[in-house]
Amino acid sequence: MPALAITDWPLPYESRLAARPVSAIDLVVIHCTELPDMAMTREFGERIHYEGTQTGNSGHYYVDIDGKVYRFVADTRVANHTFGYNPRSIGIEMSNIGRYPHWGDSRYQAFTVPYTKAQIDSLRALLAQLKHDLPNLRWIAGHEDLDKRLEPAKDDPSIQLRRRQDPGPLFPWNEVLEGNDLARFDPDAH
Repeated sequence: MPALAITDWPLPYESRLAARPVSAIDLVVIHCTELPDMAMTREFGERIHYEGTQTGNSGHYYVDIDGKVYRFVADTRVANHTFGYNPRSIGIEMSNIGRYPHWGDSRYQAFTVPYTKAQIDSLRALLAQLKHDLPNLRWIAGHEDLDKRLEPAKDDPSIQLRRRQDPGPLFPWNEVLEGNDLARFDPDAH
């Protein structure tokens, strides 16, 4: 398989993220941006959410709908993408509108836009490259598998919604997992 073209687009605060050896990485977490385009996704990634470290929330890699892959954070840095799993994982964000802009509204929880073939092809190539580059990589999970916290719906606080539903019900897990030697991660077992 030819090397995947990856555009380096480091976040301004990347050097302030904790460093780690590649041997610490054994998990890939797949996300959905739940934003309309890469420009808004980038703007969100640049926002400072943690005043103490002057860093924000982001994945390592972003796969746009046309299949282009961007690296916002180096593998050797701990990105803030999945509560409780950041030191051991690589975060991959799939560009998809998801539930945007009604994330917290109980009336708009369905994902309606499928992932593109170009995205899935690029994701599979990225996973193969990561498997080659990261000797201890063996697990894959969706953000929804790892963060099962609930929060009140914005339209009706008596309704509890899952905070995370990404990459969502339209993500083609069988196709993504085919032939890549990564196993689905079970948080209750590991």
